[in-house]
Formats: sequence, structure tokens, C-alpha cells
Amino acid sequence: MDTEEKQGKAPISRRFFLQHSALAMAAGPVLSAATLAQARRAAAQTPPSEKVRVGLIGCGGISKADLSTFFLNPEVDCPVICDIDDAMIAQVARLVEAQRGHAPDTVKDFRRVIDRSDVDVVLVATPDHWHALPTIYACQAGKDVYVEKPLGMCIDEGRAMLEAARANQRIVQMGTQWRSGTHYREAVEFVRSGKLGKVRMVRAWAYLDWVGGIGNPPDSDPPPGVDYDMWLGPAPKRPFNPNRFHFNFRWFWDYAGGLMTDWGVHLLNICLWAMGTEPPVRVSSMGGKRVTDDNSETPDTQATVYDFPEYTLIFEHQTLGGIGPGNKPHGMLFSGSEGTLIVDEGGWELTPEPKKKTLEAIKGAPGRDARPAHVRNFLECVKSREQPVENLEIGHYVSTIAHLGNLAFRSRSEVHWDVENERAGGNPEADRLVGAHYRAPWTLPYARRPA
Repeated sequence: MDTEEKQGKAPISRRFFLQHSALAMAAGPVLSAATLAQARRAAAQTPPSEKVRVGLIGCGGISKADLSTFFLNPEVDCPVICDIDDAMIAQVARLVEAQRGHAPDTVKDFRRVIDRSDVDVVLVATPDHWHALPTIYACQAGKDVYVEKPLGMCIDEGRAMLEAARANQRIVQMGTQWRSGTHYREAVEFVRSGKLGKVRMVRAWAYLDWVGGIGNPPDSDPPPGVDYDMWLGPAPKRPFNPNRFHFNFRWFWDYAGGLMTDWGVHLLNICLWAMGTEPPVRVSSMGGKRVTDDNSETPDTQATVYDFPEYTLIFEHQTLGGIGPGNKPHGMLFSGSEGTLIVDEGGWELTPEPKKKTLEAIKGAPGRDARPAHVRNFLECVKSREQPVENLEIGHYVSTIAHLGNLAFRSRSEVHWDVENERAGGNPEADRLVGAHYRAPWTLPYARRPA
């Protein structure tokens, strides 16, 4: 599900998977025939006792990047894949056969993946509204889970996923791979060292000129080979519309939270890693559809302000425009009393305050794709039973902060967050959006409040 990367030469580039809804047609990362052959040989030589068997749920664009990254580890195999769309299943089946030398079993009901005794790990790469239930059911069945971000469609789903992982003692990693990036860690450590001085302002932005303008296609019948009712699942019953399906689902409130949660989780994750886990005192958000004329619902322009006890955090996004601060389409900025640090996928750099003269300019090491390290961390934790770097304690906190931006935006008023009870005090509309509202017969196990 995660909106990632620009096609080019290996290693995988995030931007290709973010740039085009046609990402679903990609066959995964670009690997040479020699690399594929080497990977197949290494996998074939791995003893069965060391195998980690992955069951894939969701065969959209991000699943190809995720599964191919799993396949960089020779102990990984994939006996079964699942999707509600025969065309998507066929693409990923070819990927598995190319990288592991055998065709996987294919199913359309995700529960048939979780039921299997030959599946150790479940990879959930579905639209956001289908993150919670497969993860929870897999935990209950004794499987470990790698689930794409954001953690849930709403805050209560994230809480339920966390409680399921705890209750069943499962290893669950949220696919926010920047948490495993070396240059991100260096930047975070610099901020946390105190050398930047008192950090009073943190800013994150996603200015994406390739998103938006999806048009106004009419409702229609689902494509052949699609189980549309299963795709909707717990979401409200709606007529099929091509814009509400596959990549563009993320621009509709029934299934996702727009760029606030889609990119916000990535960017806020780094900001909060550096600044700590104290909850915000209040949250406000504003914006709307300022430039797009289509049937999408989420804002194309949004600015969210988080008032933390010791600093202010601003997250902003826009579509159909890619010139952000410093001419960067995305980034995170930490404004300290001694200097300013900016980090993005390309690396990080420090600019000292010219009047202070306490620091020298620093340009950190260039960024690298963090997904292989993130997947490797998860696999190591599956074996050691230690918690991964983006475990659900962290994943739920980060996702909650992103969701709070949309709660404030959609309720058109401030959110004052009761972190102990996970309630939006004094804001009934925002508080309603905290909970999961499922279409029958689906229900949310571990829910903190009735649907």
C-alpha cells in the first residue's frame, strides 16, 4: 500500500512507486538476470529449517517492492499470495516465479492465507482500510506480521492492532522504512545530542507535483475478475468507481486519510523519533481542495499545527506543486537555537546560526534506500523475538499523530487529545472519527469503543 519509488537502477527507488498510479503494472525492483539467478541459488541452498515462509495479502504496487525486498533474504519463500483482483494476482505470481523459481498458490480471501500451516509471516500490503483485520487475525493465529503504514484507518484500529500483538506475543513491524535509514538515524542523533541547541520549531512537508487531477470518471461495473464486495470489506457500500480503487483509494475518506496519513506517517515518524513521544497539547489543521477539480475527497492543500509542550511541529502538504522549502519536494527541518538541520531521502545537512558561531556546517552522508534494512530488522526479530525498530508501540503513536491532523481538519476545530483514554475531549465530531465504523458482518476485535 505504501506509495513509494522512481523506477531506475537497483537499489529500489521510492519515488517511482509514488509517482504513477501505473505502479501496479511494475514487476517490482529492477534486478539483473545475474542477481535473480544468484538469489534463486541462495534460496535453494537454504535449509528448510531456516526458511521464513511469507504469505502476501494485497498484490498492489507496494507489494512488489516489499516482496522483492523480502526476497533479497535467501531464507524467505512465498507459498501463497492473495488479492481480490485476478490481474494483480497474476503480476505478483510472475514476480514470485521469477525470484523463487516456483508459482505460489493464489487465493482471494485473506483468511485462507492466515489459515495455512506453511505460513510463518504475513505481509499486509492492502489499502489502509484493510490493514487492521488481517493483522489482528494473523496475530491471533500465531503469525508475525509486516504491515504497511499507516497502522490503521483510524486511531481505534491502531490500538486494536497493538493490543492483538501484545495479547498474542507477536512480532509486528510497520512498514515505515525510514526508521531503518542510516542517514535518518544520524540526523536524529544529532538533534537529540543537544548540539543543535533548544529545538523550538520542527517542520515537515510533502509538496508533490505528480499527485492530483484524477478526473471525474462515472461509476461503472467492477473489472472482470474483481471481488468488489470483498475489496470494500468493512468500508461503506458504494457503487464501483475506478478512482476509488487501487492506487487512488488513498484520496477517499472511506479507505484512507490522504497525504496527511500517506506521507505524513513517513515524515512525522522522523520528527517524533528526534523529539520524543510526549503527546501534543492541541492540534489544528486547515486547507481544502484548492487546485484539483476531480472526485477525490481529501485535501490537496493542508497545513497542520501541533502544539507540543516544548516545541511546535508543522506538517504541510500540497499536490500539483513540487517546490517546497529549500527547493525540496519533501523534507524535515529542525530549527534549534544554534542552527537548523534539514533531512530528506537524499541526506542531511546542518546550517549554523551565523551570529552564534558555536557550530560548523555539516553535510551528512548521502541517503540510501532503507527498505532492505527495515525488512532485515523484522526478519531478525522474528527469529530473536525482540521488538523491531518500528514496533506497534511506535507505529501506533506515529499513526495517531498523523490521524489527529485529519481529526482537526474534518471537525474544523482544535483537537485536545486525551492520550490515556484516546479521546478527543470536547470535540464530538473528532471523537467520532477516532473509532472504527464497520459495515456488517465485519467487526473489530480489541476495539476500545462500540462501533
